[in-house]
This record gives sequence, C-alpha cells and structure tokens, in this order.
Amino acid sequence: MRELTQEEQLAIQTVRAFVKNELAPMAKKIDEDDVFPVETVRKLGELGLMGMFVPNEWEGAGLSHYLYALAVEEISSASAAVGTIVSAHSSLAVWPILRFGTDAQKKRLLPPMAKGEAIGCFCLTEPEAGSDAANLKTSYSKHASDGYTLSGAKAFITNASRAKTAIVFATKDRSLRHRGISAFLLDMETPGVLVGKPEKKLGIHGADSCPVDFDEVFLPKECLLGNEGDGFRIAMATLDGGRIGIAAQAVGIARGAFERAAAYARTRAQFGRPIVEFQAIGWMLADMLTKIEASRMLVLRAAELKDSGGRSTLYSSMAKLFAAETAMETATKAVQVLGGYGYIKDYELERFFRDAKITEIYEGSSEIQRLVLANELKKENFAL
Repeated sequence: MRELTQEEQLAIQTVRAFVKNELAPMAKKIDEDDVFPVETVRKLGELGLMGMFVPNEWEGAGLSHYLYALAVEEISSASAAVGTIVSAHSSLAVWPILRFGTDAQKKRLLPPMAKGEAIGCFCLTEPEAGSDAANLKTSYSKHASDGYTLSGAKAFITNASRAKTAIVFATKDRSLRHRGISAFLLDMETPGVLVGKPEKKLGIHGADSCPVDFDEVFLPKECLLGNEGDGFRIAMATLDGGRIGIAAQAVGIARGAFERAAAYARTRAQFGRPIVEFQAIGWMLADMLTKIEASRMLVLRAAELKDSGGRSTLYSSMAKLFAAETAMETATKAVQVLGGYGYIKDYELERFFRDAKITEIYEGSSEIQRLVLANELKKENFAL
C-alpha cells in the first residue's frame, strides 16, 4: 500500500466517520426494508462520495481510484447494498462518460452525477446476454430526424429505479456481434422507457436490480457515446474499472464478517476459556485475515494501474476473482464461528453471508474472470 496524501487521509477519515456514525446504525434497516436508501445516498453526495474520481472542473472530488477503492471497502464493511449503489453509479455510469464522453456531454451530465443529484446505471445485461455480452438483442436504428430509435429489454440493472442517466448498449445488426454494438447516453425519463419492479434477491437488499424495457425510444444524435461500433470496447473498458469496485466491495464484506467473528471469538467462552484460544477457531480466523489482506493488495494494485492510465484488465480480474471468493469463504466461516447465533437475523453475520454471494456473480462471474486471466496468459507479451 502506498502512502496516502494529506487530502486522501482527510477524505478517508470523512468516509470512516460517515460509516461509523451514519451508515452502520442504518445498515440493518436498509436490509430489512429492501428499499433504495434515498436519504443515505443524498448524504453520500453531499460528502462528495458519489463523484470521488471526477475532476474538480466537473464538480467532483478529484481524488484517485486508489482512494475510491478504499472508500468502497469502508462503506461495504457496514452495508454491501450501499457499496453496490456507489460502485455501480461511479464505476459503471460516471466513468465511461468521463473517459469517452464529449466536453458537452461531460458538462451536462457529470456535475449532477458527481454530487449524487442524478444517479446512474449501466444497461448491458439482458435475459439472454450475460456472460456473452456480444449477444445483445436490444437494437437501434437511424431515425429520420437525425437521431436513433432504441428498442429492447435489459435485466438486473442496478440503480434502475432511481436512475436519471443510463449507459445503454445496443446493436444495429446482431450478425456483427461485438462490432455492431454502440453505446448511448439515455435520460431515464425519456418516453418509451419502462422500469420494472425491483427483483427480490438473496442479498444486497436496498440496492435495486430491475428489468428495463425500451419501446421505440428516440435518442438525439448527441446521445451517442463515442462512435458507432465502439460500444463493446466501451463496455469492456468500463467493466475493467467496475471489477475494481466490486472487488473492493468484496473486501469490505469479508472484513466486516471477520471483525464480527473475531470480536465474538474473543468474548465467547467455552470449557472455561475464550474460543479464540482453540486452535480450530484461531487458525480459521488467521486464514480469513491473510486472505482479506491479500485481496486488498490486489484491489489496490489494480486501482494504481487505473490511476496511472495503464491497462488494468489482468489485476482487475485477479482482484475480482480472489476478493469475491474470499468474501464468500470468510462470511461462511464467520457464521460457523458464531454457531447458532450466526444463523439468527438479530446478528449481522447472516446478512454478510447473503451479501457475499453476489460478488462471485455480477460484473463477470468467477468463471468469467478465470477465462479472462487464461486469455491474458496466452499473449506473447504477457508479464506481471
């Protein structure tokens, strides 16, 4: 880990204070209510945490991806749902505009998004296009009035129920596969956009995942992000950064579960001594701690590459894979440490257990991350 700058130290102190004083006391209610936490997100926006890596000129905090990863970890150590909201908004909606948008698009969209006044979402996944992202059915065509017409359906779209701005991917010709895909900036209030009811999920309650339908939606030509045919490249570049956010979320989930299990093990006595003194428990906690720290190192290495402008695919995928599997393993073992109490809803660990699983699935499953890494290994110029 590198040394944080003075500005970054102040920023992370702000995040930790918010998590301790505002978020942690609300986390159980957010999970139980399973409703998008509007007030919590508003406060995050006021603190500059919805636009951390957006430059000051677009009214963002102007901080690094390194600091962003640490912040998502802190947030997720209390509430994985809020960590999801922040990550999907920042990595998947804000970043592609910042990287591929025109000055006019940045000026119009980034300030309200950086301040949390306009939530963003990323519309790539479809009922039949998840891991195979090039298999899109959502289509677009040129409109007579010098714009585009968009039709189709998306699935599992995080933040959709509250989003103002969406990055939508569509194809002009399915036979072209990835070469036919373009990306569009969509105002979610545009006629023809229909957001369905949030899905009822195992975990991350409060972070909605909704189907979104597009019925002959008209988009002016200035809504095209990048050039026609750039959509697949934009999506893959965006997911490289998005995986850093999800990996950081996974580290936060693992850390939150570990801290609660370790605290319990130090106070829970059996056979006349704390259970942390029993080798079976002590070694279990030792393995958790080691894997959490290793996960964090991978996340921060990927974030450093992102900040330097380097290609982060390799480390983003390693971080996502290892941190997600660490989160699931740690949450499972943490429940085991608490025994029957770990299985009861009044304790927090069953929530961490439920929240951990999704990190192995979304933004590229663990199987897809292994495929990405294997493909990287095939390259002649491969090097760590």
